Amino acid sequence: MKVSDILRIKGGTLFTAAPEESLLNALKLMADRDIGSLVVMEHGELVGMLTVRELTQVLVKTNGNISPTTVRTAMDDHPLTCTMETDMDEVRRMMLDRHARYMPVMDKKMLMGVISFHDVARAVVDSQNFENQMLKAYIHDWPEGQAPVDAPRL
Repeated sequence: MKVSDILRIKGGTLFTAAPEESLLNALKLMADRDIGSLVVMEHGELVGMLTVRELTQVLVKTNGNISPTTVRTAMDDHPLTCTMETDMDEVRRMMLDRHARYMPVMDKKMLMGVISFHDVARAVVDSQNFENQMLKAYIHDWPEGQAPVDAPRL
């Protein structure tokens, strides 16, 4: 399974912020849309990611006074990215290694979407469910009188 498969199912809705936007406005957008990340774009290019993790760090550093803070100050300016062709096993490894919950999907310099760890987990579960259904159907349709190797006889 590739990243393109997840984006095809998920859809392409993206929420963005500008680097010079106030952090409070970005936080309000995240709260209003019930989302955990914003893609930070400048002149049509990805320049960072703002997630709950970065917001939490700024809130602690400023004792909750984020009003003078901009998105640029808080954002991750080197976010982990993948491509549409990246395999899901590689994405899982990358996200686990970097503790990343969100990953922009790029086609050269063009942002194609964002996948979350939740999206990846859902894709894995759906894939396993499909495989389980196929195996059960295969076993159910096993020719009569022939038992699979090591299958218990009832």
